Amino acid sequence: FDALDAELDLMREHDEEIPQWEFCEGFLAALVCMRREVPAEEYWPVLLGETFKPMAHMEFVWRWRRRREEIVAALDAEVELLEDERTYQPEALDTRGAVLALPEDERGDAVLSELPAYGQVWALGFMYAVESWPDDWEAPRDADAAEMLDAALEDIVALTEDDRGTPAVSM
Repeated sequence: FDALDAELDLMREHDEEIPQWEFCEGFLAALVCMRREVPAEEYWPVLLGETFKPMAHMEFVWRWRRRREEIVAALDAEVELLEDERTYQPEALDTRGAVLALPEDERGDAVLSELPAYGQVWALGFMYAVESWPDDWEAPRDADAAEMLDAALEDIVALTEDDRGTPAVSM
């Protein structure tokens, strides 16, 4: 993940619109969950802009595909408990929690209200993919499946919003 993040940092030097890895992870998870497999030539411009050249960033592309396969395997795994190591573990940072874990004199200029909530950036990436391909996220005809999809998307939308609750679980 550090290598993916470092590659994105390098790309951001030329295009400040390049998202951070946590956003990309959410976007990738949504691609995995879609009804159809979206080809790379279709999703790269949406995620990384029209100027992204996969051949110039082959290590990033290779690591992306590797992470995609990990997500596919994790989401397909039959697990009973979330603690099972085979479950999907999103690469999400608790930036706010990390800052709160520091002694006050070490927090620097960090404004807690401006830091993203845990999972917020991941959820924004997921929903960006959903919004980019709305036809692929239309509710199925089966009422139970449609209700399940709607509830799942509502939960992810809730994660896109700021969490103003009092921190309750230590990092």
